[in-house]
Amino acid sequence: MIILKTPEQIAKMNKAGDILAECHRQVAKMIKPGVTTLEIDQFVERFLAERGATPEQKGYHGYPYATCASVNDVICHGFPSKEPLKDGDIVTIDMVVKYDGWLADSAWSYPVGNVSEEAQHLLDVTKKSLYLGIEQAVIGNRIGDISHAIQTYAESQNLSVVRHFVGHAIGENMHEEPQVPHYGPPHRGTRLKEGMVITIEPMLNLGTYQCKIDSDGWTARTVDGKWSAQYEHTLAITKDGPVILTEQ
Repeated sequence: MIILKTPEQIAKMNKAGDILAECHRQVAKMIKPGVTTLEIDQFVERFLAERGATPEQKGYHGYPYATCASVNDVICHGFPSKEPLKDGDIVTIDMVVKYDGWLADSAWSYPVGNVSEEAQHLLDVTKKSLYLGIEQAVIGNRIGDISHAIQTYAESQNLSVVRHFVGHAIGENMHEEPQVPHYGPPHRGTRLKEGMVITIEPMLNLGTYQCKIDSDGWTARTVDGKWSAQYEHTLAITKDGPVILTEQ
């Protein structure tokens, strides 16, 4: 069932999104060689608590942290760790913020120090693919139009699109219908209507799109060990076009 949100409910989600966006801005300042993703996770938890918000991921199906921290070949759902980030790494910090009963979701990939041209290309293309998808998130289009825009651009840049993980609608619950794949033909899938709130969160890989799951049951890695990046926004479908609720 698709749950359409009222303007008042979207405004509440936007407040959660504002907190999340500000948290990402602060995290961006922390990203450097030597910092650990566990330190970042602990900062996020404190930051949210100080603003009356909570990390929705923590406790979700037993997930133990406030963030997901995915380094290099980890696609998503990486556990924060005590391993220091190194110069040349890339890291994705993903968080879902709950405020006044409503949620916002955003992941962002960061370069650590000086990264290779290949890694920078991965980051740039992944971010651009997100915004190309958002451009298609207008009333009357279909989910497939978002998917196709992302896949077409990503593959034109010699990157692959992860299939196993997709975007989704969001509201009072983290995962609502419909799902939002980042690949597939245009003009297919659910038609977009005013009041829908969805995440678009492409994960692109330097190699194959296939993944494997670590023994922890969460951490998803590329099967070939090549690197992956992800950028994600929560956005509302409105009569005036897509409104990004997690804009930094």
